[in-house]
Amino acid sequence: MLFNHLIFMLVLFIIALLVRDDFIFTIVYLLAGVTIVGRIWSSRVLRNLEYERSYTKKAFCGEEVPVQLTVENRGWLPMIWLRLIESLPTEIAPPVPLRQVLSLGPHSQVKFDYLLKARKRGYYKVGPLFASTGDLLGLTSEQRWESDQDTLIVYPRIIRLSNLNLRSSAPLGALRHTEPIYEDPCRVYGKREYVAGDSLRRVDWKATAATGHLQVKLFDPSISLTTEFILGLNISEYGVHHWADATELAIVVAASMVDWVIRNKQNAGMATNGLDPMSDQTAYSAVMPRKGQAQMVRILEVLARVQAAETQPLIEVVRHERQQLPWGTTLVIICGQADDQLFEEVFRCRRYGLNPILVLVGQIGALRAIKERCEHFSIPFHHIRNEFDLHSWRQ
Repeated sequence: MLFNHLIFMLVLFIIALLVRDDFIFTIVYLLAGVTIVGRIWSSRVLRNLEYERSYTKKAFCGEEVPVQLTVENRGWLPMIWLRLIESLPTEIAPPVPLRQVLSLGPHSQVKFDYLLKARKRGYYKVGPLFASTGDLLGLTSEQRWESDQDTLIVYPRIIRLSNLNLRSSAPLGALRHTEPIYEDPCRVYGKREYVAGDSLRRVDWKATAATGHLQVKLFDPSISLTTEFILGLNISEYGVHHWADATELAIVVAASMVDWVIRNKQNAGMATNGLDPMSDQTAYSAVMPRKGQAQMVRILEVLARVQAAETQPLIEVVRHERQQLPWGTTLVIICGQADDQLFEEVFRCRRYGLNPILVLVGQIGALRAIKERCEHFSIPFHHIRNEFDLHSWRQ
């Protein structure tokens, strides 16, 4: 456009020279002045353009995130017209995108409010905000400006579980257990009469003095649960036609189980072979077992970002984690299939003193054979076909 405009002024200038008409010279000078001033004006005002996005940068799937976008002109020159376009991914964009044309006076600002729709878990870029302006007559080409990008993390859905029975070999913890071998001497829940063979360490001498008969303490059984979740997101290890739904279900299962462990004040860790855009793409993502809400947030952020892809085999992740975890750790393997190689690695985990649990998600071939094999070798096994199957752990 600017080139055509210059050609037009050059033609007018030649005509003015040929006919020696002062009026045409005046038009040429006026157009040249408007062009120069307009270009300088628009470039100057964009230098003084500033913006601010105010919103919560973390949300759960299904939530709406209010965003307030403030655009401010901090210069002395007014913005005669300004076009604003907010760029957003379709997974979180509102039904009506933000596209505005407005004018801004010196040291003035304008605010826009819209809602981000967290339709799907993920790690999203919010922005950039594109701005463009020019002269009033449109004689010069538009000057464009682009903002930086912000981010939004959408956590996966969490189904609140209440009856998740995970096995552990580490005694003396905070969870009740049914095996008397795991009685916790710090958790006294009653007394009874002394029976021959009871240890004198269990005698309650105050109760004995009060009743005149030997009384022994009854201890509440408990376990200390350290759980490592290994999440398989290699799409080649899922069915060809349903890997997308199955991997998303696997992430929901992992998030829900981790939530149960953390709520019960136990240690939880996570390792996955999914691709994380914020980490080294050649290595799998891992969060060492810890307890507390801060650990829950760390694991949720990994689960929000990771994507299923053609990655390293799950057994390599299991093999690496097996060598890092302490004795007695419960190892929950969440994946889409269980072949001979995986079973061999599960047996090695057991020999290392770990407690492996196998959780298969989605449509599984040869399910009966896998169940029989797990029962034969006493490997806890669960099959989650859809989210409704998780409701059995909510009883």
